[in-house]
Amino acid sequence: MKYVLNLFFFVAILIITYSCSKNQENNEAGTGETSGITVFGDNVDDTIQTIKPIAYIDSMEKNGLIMFFPKFSSIDLVCGTMPSKTDTSVIFVAEAAYTGDTLKEFNHLNIAGDHVSKGHRYEGYRCTSNTGAFVYYNGKPKFCFNSYSDELDSAACNGGMGFGQELIIHNKEVKKTARSDDDKNIFRALCSYEGKICIVESIDVMPFVNFKTALKKAGISEAIYLDMGNGWNYAWYRNNNGIHERGKKTHNFCTNWITFYK
Repeated sequence: MKYVLNLFFFVAILIITYSCSKNQENNEAGTGETSGITVFGDNVDDTIQTIKPIAYIDSMEKNGLIMFFPKFSSIDLVCGTMPSKTDTSVIFVAEAAYTGDTLKEFNHLNIAGDHVSKGHRYEGYRCTSNTGAFVYYNGKPKFCFNSYSDELDSAACNGGMGFGQELIIHNKEVKKTARSDDDKNIFRALCSYEGKICIVESIDVMPFVNFKTALKKAGISEAIYLDMGNGWNYAWYRNNNGIHERGKKTHNFCTNWITFYK
């Protein structure tokens, strides 16, 4: 009898051990565990999902150019103080209109041409090289050629933004600019490519005429110059792996920045 009881307990232990092992295997097979951030639901059967980081800027290279496509919800012209990197709503910042003098204190009159910031129109200094403008209001961008004062008024009335600059391409046609074709630099422009707003830079130093040709060959339909040069070329953008800088910040004389918000 003692032998039979011992055998019974031994078999029972084996059955319980096997049952626990199978339950653990079933549970592990049903979790769907992946690497990433764990998100718990309200139910008892919590699920684990992988949340992929968001890419705020797409980019590609074409014809010696690098093109940045911000995934934005709004655009503004920020004046006086460069947007801070701690403002996580900002995803791209670059100098826009020309600045007149290297003043230590900000003045809207030191920005080339009239401009609109946060829905307010400001007077700037007269700049003959401003052959066009870029405006954004009611969720729509527009590149303007020649007379654009009415568009600045519309941008102001609708809480938008706008600034004047040298228009390089309009309706897929290269326009004459005050800038010499022989000027050499790394150039930057605000552009429209296949209906998408983008910031385009030359990858290497090149003559301005080559930059214009590269823009046209790349399929750019609209392009307006963005201020460049030592210190003026400083820009930054935010992506899923942090802040990326373009150019070097060598001074604090810049006055206005086209700013994209996520």
